[in-house]
Amino acid sequence: MTFAVGGSERRIRGDVVLSGVAPAVLEELLAAGGDGAHGDRADAVVNPRPEGAQVKVNLLLTRLPRLRDAEVDPVAAFSGTFHVNELGSQIAAAFARALGGEVPSPLPCEIYCHTLSDRSILGPELAASEAQTMTVFGLHVPDRLVDAHGNDELRALLESAVLDSLDAVLAEPVTDVLARDAHGRPCLEVRTTRDVEASVGMPGGHIFHGDLSWPWREDGGDGADDGALSPAERWGVATRHPRILVCGSGAVRGGAVSGIGGHNAAMAVLEAG
Repeated sequence: MTFAVGGSERRIRGDVVLSGVAPAVLEELLAAGGDGAHGDRADAVVNPRPEGAQVKVNLLLTRLPRLRDAEVDPVAAFSGTFHVNELGSQIAAAFARALGGEVPSPLPCEIYCHTLSDRSILGPELAASEAQTMTVFGLHVPDRLVDAHGNDELRALLESAVLDSLDAVLAEPVTDVLARDAHGRPCLEVRTTRDVEASVGMPGGHIFHGDLSWPWREDGGDGADDGALSPAERWGVATRHPRILVCGSGAVRGGAVSGIGGHNAAMAVLEAG
């Protein structure tokens, strides 16, 4: 592999390459490097551009908001994954609305408050206060909505949808506890699928690198054909190149923050010797 460092070209060699990028990105890199197998083999694995379907909103709060259910301690509620407007009927309605090109209302959301378990995320002054970070994932917001509305307009629509969804379970508007920066602007960041793609290179803004598959082999796993499969195939990290393995979320068993993809790629390499 050849790459540039400080204006000079460097080359490194290895028996195996582990790819942590999305499979669609790997295909683009291989094509840019002159790989022609994609067009020459009828059985080549084609990885189309995936489509993400979420919005990520980061907030800095002066304190945790009070809940509409006064019997629930906000610390206990926000310490795990907090689900909002995710009844089966609401998920189905959100899917239908998104399919029709509109932002779901109410928007199904999942909330994470990482500072409840790790105050080092904040600077010393904020860590000594009641401040908390809050990360919200809004669901059923497909990347195609960017094309329908434009990224700036969609960002504004999603900001309102997320805040409205949060307020549905709060005893006070979340904006009442939203921190402000030195210029008086709310400490809130909205990241659409297109923003995610632009900043971290996930095609379609898909945070799992592509549509998820079943975590086991469809042939039953431990059949008589196991011996005919390579270690990479058994571990779910194979690509159409024997010496290139997937170590990220694009692996058969996914990965995301669990690191399973990296573990399985390493096991395949060790097993192959």
